[in-house]
Amino acid sequence: MFPLGSAVATRYPPVVVWSLILVNAAAFLYQLALPPAALEVFLREWALVPRRYFDPAWALAHGLDPYDYTPFLTNMFLHGGWFHILSNMWTLWIFGPAVEDRMGPGRFLVFYLLCGIGASVAHALVNAASPVPALGASGAISGVIGAYMRLFPLSRLIVMIPILFVPFFFEMPAALFALIWFLTQVVQGVGAVLAPALGGGVAWWAHIGGFVVGFLLVPWIHPAHRLRFHRDEGRLGFRPDGRRIRMP
Repeated sequence: MFPLGSAVATRYPPVVVWSLILVNAAAFLYQLALPPAALEVFLREWALVPRRYFDPAWALAHGLDPYDYTPFLTNMFLHGGWFHILSNMWTLWIFGPAVEDRMGPGRFLVFYLLCGIGASVAHALVNAASPVPALGASGAISGVIGAYMRLFPLSRLIVMIPILFVPFFFEMPAALFALIWFLTQVVQGVGAVLAPALGGGVAWWAHIGGFVVGFLLVPWIHPAHRLRFHRDEGRLGFRPDGRRIRMP
């Protein structure tokens, strides 16, 4: 499923979402400018290498500081290719503005970073012996999806599902989309643990960890007065609470 549109309108410009997209794009362009050898060193230092924190002797032998936890934050601004960054930034653009609008920009930025760190911790714990650098914003964005599900469970999403290379377009409640997405991550994550060779190089547990952190943090981080819905918060013919907008 590929999300194409959200039914939740926003009142304020999503300045944090725009800023995050710009920072991710700048970091990716910097990566592209590096020669292959320099890029490998850069990613090993700033992406998340789980073994670095569970095997200090190995880390020191590879020139890595096992007590430098900066990569738990910095890895969420790095990406492994054009499809990786474009798909992540598109998903952030679909779900992020409504969540930022509800939380406010300062709280949303803190929330996003906490989700990314939580995703990094989950990935490291499940893949403690992995020497492979993990990177990408998808863990933090998974937290945004979790928050969107909690804040707007009955709002409609437009999604595209390709079937035999033919795109089909559907409307579905945000809660259903998020539930299907989350269960897919869990199935893939368990499969990657049982058969690591079939994991496909995707940090499934970062997605799971980020989603859970985002879902649980919502009541603690957003201001209570922003909980109520307003008449202008609906698009695509539906309000965030799922009711159809009636034309006067």
